[in-house]
Amino acid sequence: MHNISQRQATEAMPTDKSEHARFWRDARFRDMECMRATFITHEFAPHSHDTFSIGAIEAGCQMAMIRGEREMTGPGALYLINPGETHDGQPGVEEGYRYRMIYPDMQVFTDILEDVGGKAVHGSPSFSRQLISDPELAGRFCRAHRAIEEGASALEGEESLYSVLLAMFSRHGAEIVAPPDHAAPVGVRRARDYIDAHFDEEISLEFLARIAALSRAHLIRAFRKHYFITPHAYQTDLRIREARRLLRRGAAPSETAMACGFADQAHLTRHFKARTGVTPAVFRAG
Repeated sequence: MHNISQRQATEAMPTDKSEHARFWRDARFRDMECMRATFITHEFAPHSHDTFSIGAIEAGCQMAMIRGEREMTGPGALYLINPGETHDGQPGVEEGYRYRMIYPDMQVFTDILEDVGGKAVHGSPSFSRQLISDPELAGRFCRAHRAIEEGASALEGEESLYSVLLAMFSRHGAEIVAPPDHAAPVGVRRARDYIDAHFDEEISLEFLARIAALSRAHLIRAFRKHYFITPHAYQTDLRIREARRLLRRGAAPSETAMACGFADQAHLTRHFKARTGVTPAVFRAG
């Protein structure tokens, strides 16, 4: 993994001490979500996405947990996070970090690999490692991201981003025919499946433990061991993923909060920003 000293991270950061995030969707890439952000104190709660999460840090340093392992990342490091991978993130130094991200869905990513690579993709594209040191490719990604943010021509923007994504997959990816099996015990899988089907409802830990045929404490430990997240955090994450879908369709934040099982709009906003870095209103308008 790319190691960065605290001094290097501090010197790389700009003098502006304010947090800000720009979120938008790019029609050239099937409304792919894009973000550029500077975070000084913001901490991401454990969460996952329906899409890939691909990005690089431009300055500063972030501490991230993926697959139960926590690592420090700085300039030169790539984030290559598969759909459904639980991860979090917080500033690794007092000055925070600045990074760029895109969130291509599986079909967009597959189309790019087939169009640019010139051959069919028979499985699901996947990355075996999520935090990788590749300064050359990280720099290319940041330049491509900056070009599409600044409104580069369709040809320039698509060519630069397509080529860098193909290079990422060629160096660090593979085709997976079947989804990875985390080998969770059957009782834990039953609990997860129940949350999947009833994420917008009130679910007690005692009820889940009965479904899993485990004690409450054992269920929490086993769930975290196999899915890298607690049952409650997993339910909240599913609610936020549904909220993202509703907001993209134009639903109001207040309606979204009710539909996803949150107590009110403020409750939704707090959890939404903790997992996306932006408020529901900003996400909806992006």
